[in-house]
Amino acid sequence: MQLQRIHHVAIIASDYEKSKTFYTEILGLRVIAEHYRAERRSYKLDLALPDGGQLELFSFPEPPPRPSRPEAAGLRHLAFAVADVEAALAELRGRGVAVEEMRVDEYTGKRFAFFADPDDLPLELYEA
Repeated sequence: MQLQRIHHVAIIASDYEKSKTFYTEILGLRVIAEHYRAERRSYKLDLALPDGGQLELFSFPEPPPRPSRPEAAGLRHLAFAVADVEAALAELRGRGVAVEEMRVDEYTGKRFAFFADPDDLPLELYEA
C-alpha cells in the first residue's frame, strides 16, 4: 500500500450553522456539497481545501463533548499550511478569532500558532 495524501478530515459540530460560518467565512473554505440526511437529523457539508483535500462538517443531535485539553488521547489538532503565519493570525484576529502567540518549531525553525474552532477543536497554522 502507498498512501498518497489525506483525502478528508471529518468534524462533528455542536452548532452546525456557527461552524459552517466559521469554516466558510472565517477560514474561506469553498463548499463542494451540502446534504441534509433526514433519517439521521444530520447535515453533511463537504468543504474544499486548496490542495485538493476536503473537510467534512457534520451535525448530529446532541453530540457528546470530546475532551481535548489537557492532551487527551486521540486526534491532537488539525494543522493548515500558510505562507505567512503572522499575516494569517492578523486576519483571524481582525475577524474576532482568539489566537495563541506565535511560536517557532524547535526542529524545523518554522513559525506556527494555534487557535480553535467554535467547538474548541485545536487548529494550527503552520508556515510552509
